[in-house]
Amino acid sequence: MRDPVADVPLRRNALAGGEAIGVEGAMIIGFLKLAIFGLIGLTVVYLLLSAYSRSVQREELEKRFDAGDGDGPRDAYIEEGMRDYERGLRKKLIWLVYIIPTAVFVAVFYGLNFG
Repeated sequence: MRDPVADVPLRRNALAGGEAIGVEGAMIIGFLKLAIFGLIGLTVVYLLLSAYSRSVQREELEKRFDAGDGDGPRDAYIEEGMRDYERGLRKKLIWLVYIIPTAVFVAVFYGLNFG
């Protein structure tokens, strides 16, 4: 029985100074590219979702103040509400943008390769 990996030609890796790498090395580099671009994509989603959530919270505080719920100056009321938002649960839940896709990917990767 022939070893299919032994028949695969070596690829040149520019990152390794042009040294030849095997199939396993190419798979690791491919995985690292996927991880890096995946994290970049998740970071963009996180930043957009965070900015949107802050905007919605600020708008809600402005509406509450205009309805007569706030005491004191408007800017102070909004800034106090935004400080509360920064320490609140909603702000922390946005981190699930990183956690859930990464956990799903790891579970699928493990299930397909080692399950």
